[in-house]
Amino acid sequence: IDLRQFPPEKIRNFGIIAHVDHGKSTLADRLLEFTGTIKESLENKQVLDKLQVERERGITVKAQSASIVYKCDGKEYLLNLIDTPGHVDFSYEVSRSLSACQGVILVDATQGVQAQTLANYLLSMEHGLPVIPVINKIDMPRANIAKVEKEMLNLLDVHTSEIIHISAKLGQNIDQVLEAIVKQLPSPNLDCKSSYNSSSLLKALLFDSTYEKFRGVIANVAILDGTMKKGDIISSVYLQQKDGNSKSAYEVKEVGILRPEHVSTDVLYAGQVGYIVCGMKTVADAQIGDTLYHHKHPVQGLPKFKKARPVVFGEMFPLDQSQFKNLDAALNRLMLNDRSVTKLNSKSFLLGSGFRIGFLGLLHMDVFCQRLEQEFGTNVVMTSPTVPYKAILNPNKRLQIKEEKEITITTPEDYPSQNLVKDFLQPMIIGTVITPLQYSQDIMELCTAKNGTAVGNSYISETSLMLQYRLPLDEIVVDFYDKLKSLSSGYASFDYEDDGYESVNLSKVDILLNGEIVQELSKICTLEKSRKIGAKTCAKLKDLIPRQPFPVSIQAVIGKSVIARQTLPAAKKDVLAKTGGGDYTRKLKLLRREADLQKHLRAIGKIKVPKNLFIKMIFKLRHSK
Repeated sequence: IDLRQFPPEKIRNFGIIAHVDHGKSTLADRLLEFTGTIKESLENKQVLDKLQVERERGITVKAQSASIVYKCDGKEYLLNLIDTPGHVDFSYEVSRSLSACQGVILVDATQGVQAQTLANYLLSMEHGLPVIPVINKIDMPRANIAKVEKEMLNLLDVHTSEIIHISAKLGQNIDQVLEAIVKQLPSPNLDCKSSYNSSSLLKALLFDSTYEKFRGVIANVAILDGTMKKGDIISSVYLQQKDGNSKSAYEVKEVGILRPEHVSTDVLYAGQVGYIVCGMKTVADAQIGDTLYHHKHPVQGLPKFKKARPVVFGEMFPLDQSQFKNLDAALNRLMLNDRSVTKLNSKSFLLGSGFRIGFLGLLHMDVFCQRLEQEFGTNVVMTSPTVPYKAILNPNKRLQIKEEKEITITTPEDYPSQNLVKDFLQPMIIGTVITPLQYSQDIMELCTAKNGTAVGNSYISETSLMLQYRLPLDEIVVDFYDKLKSLSSGYASFDYEDDGYESVNLSKVDILLNGEIVQELSKICTLEKSRKIGAKTCAKLKDLIPRQPFPVSIQAVIGKSVIARQTLPAAKKDVLAKTGGGDYTRKLKLLRREADLQKHLRAIGKIKVPKNLFIKMIFKLRHSK
């Protein structure tokens, strides 16, 4: 492809956004086929979903881009599409991808407007992007197009005449979508971000990156000004700030576009989206949201991406401590491709060195761990997820706290002494549920049981209702989504947004084995949950700990108060097995000796919790919630 024939006015950069399973990836497949970018084939399913985890789960977790050429009214246009994830846990991926777009296609399926449909629509409005509304899956027998149109008119700022009806599966009306992209979405030169002049100084946005073993870092870039060619020496605003005088620079070894595989073009012009390989030494140098420019020709940096705030935390350890460095390297490379993850060093007496990892949700955590295993061959132990609480500490001269201080609590080790704390705070969210009317009562009861407070509700059609509840984040982290789907037969959808913090009675539940604290089993929870969690942990430990020569007391405590207890009986020993029919006094002597031995062992005996028992305990607790 000769990219010189595509000035900014003949370029359209757009994203495809939707709720989960509304056909974004299938629509992307048909757009690629219709324009001849890929050959038509029955095997073309989720072409842009390149990760193994995406194909196994049938969902998009990583935004992917592709360039296509489309002829409209006798003129050829270069269309750069970005297929984005639909699950709420990957909304940061959507937000980041939209920074390289000038418009979006909003796909809605025949189920009607769903929670993430609305969330993604509002996200596109925040970016100031025009929207092309599309109703997909019109070929389905149960399709109710009139109902979906009414919901879109009620919730989204669109008109009936703007909505395009398609079947991505059958390729029906795909030409109308392509024509709307060309005629309704603006070209890059109409975007206020830049002048999009190829003769200006180079200014490029690095909006995504991946790592390949033999090529190193591959950066996805959007050229806002100037031209990037093979052999150019480039630097970035991040490297300039890092080194002070911008000594670090890289030679562009390969540059091209994605169709959807890498196709080298040797040059990218203003307004175009593509990739570069420039031999970056470390994955940390490929900062998402960075501004690239020609070396010694600095430009004004673009606004940085808003950092993702982790919603849940978990501690990750290698199964074998000899693999710690390999795990560290694997995490750094995978985090290059998923910048919403945060990482801090951690240490456990039983499991050794590890990391405290922050995620945007449970699905995000599961997918990340699965990718670690599939792409890097690492096996890890992941602790139960926790949410970030806060504590307001009173002034304390001994600890040199001059005024009230706020700290974040993500692990039991962070929990401060109770007498220092003025107040504990828990994170809150506003949850939006869109459900068929017949399931609304059960869902309201679920939200109330999870300590939710009704914020509002509204009818979006005669058969669908939108509920909004203010809920503690801790209540939705583990099993809320599964219960919601179960109660609604899979029809309800859920999305949420942060809503600050509120006061809460927080406690730290410690587990004692014969009076000794097992730090790895300590847990932070609200006071009302503490007895249930303590009782469940004690019961599980009683099942898992092997019998000892002496009784073992298993206690859950808050401070000095015991809230749950189990006793593991001593392993029985038949001390009279070899006495036969001997004298009774001899038997009594043996029984007394055994009783004295047990008493002695109870006083000095220590329970050694094996590593594999702790791993089993983690998985039992996670899957029983």
